[in-house]
Amino acid sequence: MQHLNFDEYEYKYQNSLYRIYNFFLKTFFKRNLKTIHYGKKIIENINKLNEIQDVILVIKGDFIDPKSILELKKYGKKTIGYFNDNTQRCPKITRVLPFFDEVYSFEKEDCEKYNLKFATNWIYNTPSSEPNKNYKYKVFNIISKDKRLKILSKIANNLQAKNISHKIIVHNKKHIEKTSSIEFITEYVSLSEINEYTNNSQVLLDINRKGQTGLTFRVFESIGLHKKLITTNTDIVNYDFYNPNNILVIDEKNPEIPVTFFDKEYEKIPEEIFKKYTTKGWIEHVVFNSQNNN
Repeated sequence: MQHLNFDEYEYKYQNSLYRIYNFFLKTFFKRNLKTIHYGKKIIENINKLNEIQDVILVIKGDFIDPKSILELKKYGKKTIGYFNDNTQRCPKITRVLPFFDEVYSFEKEDCEKYNLKFATNWIYNTPSSEPNKNYKYKVFNIISKDKRLKILSKIANNLQAKNISHKIIVHNKKHIEKTSSIEFITEYVSLSEINEYTNNSQVLLDINRKGQTGLTFRVFESIGLHKKLITTNTDIVNYDFYNPNNILVIDEKNPEIPVTFFDKEYEKIPEEIFKKYTTKGWIEHVVFNSQNNN
């Protein structure tokens, strides 16, 4: 199994004229120098493997130009696309859907609308062998400033009013705002620091974007770490791992968080369900099932 990470293929404009040129390309021709660059780099690197792949899986393929996706077909027996954004938020996804042999999405509505196959995100972490029970915070969340801030502020105020300890961080590179319930920062927080906050928190907070029902990685992070979750995503109750002891679904308009939610410890979900959402289980569902269906 080979892994190519197109985040490593950084694109930099040669000068300001290229930036202007790219603006016109995107506006009038629906093309983008960055996606073309990513596509070329991926083709260059997959060509170095000197062998035909059984399956080429592309995650977030909307960052690659359609021409490059077609080119990938020369290097694999089957191409699969997976998208964990919805088409409402990222309409450019629809441009590349026809160029894959098979497409999966975490958004049920998109699956129905575009005849895609459904797959959630996956658990990418594992719980510590010695879990921390001396939590510094009851609730932890970190996001970049966007339209979710209004909802986040309501939640933070509710936590503060009930004296529920929390660490809520909002990254805003433009300027610092001051509130007593949210910490605003301008610099990015390192992954190790985020992990430290997570380990020192009893419950993780998840706020889904407007119009999105697909489950975020925060949900699967909580499952992987055996931590409770507070979420605004009402569709989570329809999944087989849902347990009201572990997951509190709150109303965006009136986010009431009962203190009693923190009283009971996390209840482990059945092993057969847990395995479905691990990286191995995800690959078996998306890749191996795809091969078996050929």
